[in-house]
Amino acid sequence: MQVLRVEDLTKEFSGVRAVDALQFEVARGKIFGLLGPNGSGKTTTIRMCLGIIPPDAGTVEVLGSPDPLRVRERIGYLPEERGLYAKMRVADQLAFLGAIRGLDWPTAKRRAEWWLERLGLKDRMSSLTNELSKGMQQKVQFAAALLHQPELVILDEPFSGLDPINTRIFKDILLEEKRRGVTFVLSTHRMEEVEAMCEEICLIHSGRVVLKGALSEIKASYGKASVALEYEGQGGDFRGLPGVVSVQDSGRKARLRLAPGADSQELLKALVERVRIRAFRLEEPHIEEIYLQEVGAAELLSRKPGGDFRREEVHP
Repeated sequence: MQVLRVEDLTKEFSGVRAVDALQFEVARGKIFGLLGPNGSGKTTTIRMCLGIIPPDAGTVEVLGSPDPLRVRERIGYLPEERGLYAKMRVADQLAFLGAIRGLDWPTAKRRAEWWLERLGLKDRMSSLTNELSKGMQQKVQFAAALLHQPELVILDEPFSGLDPINTRIFKDILLEEKRRGVTFVLSTHRMEEVEAMCEEICLIHSGRVVLKGALSEIKASYGKASVALEYEGQGGDFRGLPGVVSVQDSGRKARLRLAPGADSQELLKALVERVRIRAFRLEEPHIEEIYLQEVGAAELLSRKPGGDFRREEVHP
């Protein structure tokens, strides 16, 4: 079953097309990544999917309904912007947000306290929201998105303001909820989180689809296009290596992206002359590399007369 279906979704603001005939589907029980650079139309798309703003054209079907507002009590939402009441106590605020999503007050209050304890905020239940750090406020918003046990949860930059420990907690909770059948739409710039969690993605640029589908299939389609390198020495000089398009070198470890048809054996020979190699592995590209490659190609196409963003016209 498709939990979310978007067909030819279009939205303009002051003559600028923010979302342009966007199409994608999200299946039940999946973690779906909606990706794109700043200004690509992700948040506008999310707001239309939630019924916050109407589309100029196209349709949205959420949980089988053509009107998202009719099923809003079955949806959870974490906005990119802080959406909390600054002068309200944390536990009361969470309970209130649960109540407006259909929970009775005792249940909302009980769940609010459970979530605050789960997220390490038990000692801040009576604090005012504006007394919390940004990371703590993000945890409160995260709890608000899940408090009423929604079937579909849309998270817009959920890891904003979080340290690595709390990022890990969020990820664990997402996976726990997924196992219970909850569907997630995840909009984020943190590609490592997409790599670890998302099963399907839709990459958009200037409101149009650049790339979409199962993440495993997308990565496989690029072949073994990268080399993961571990080396010893004072730091590698990787300039002018045969078949190498780009290098990410962090000292002792590097990642080399290969040009199509590059000979990995020739590369290995060249590397042996420069550094002492501890590991040399051909790998599929990381999603961040695909992201940068595809968005870069889309940027070039957008400057051409009549250029569009259909997948078959986007070349590395």
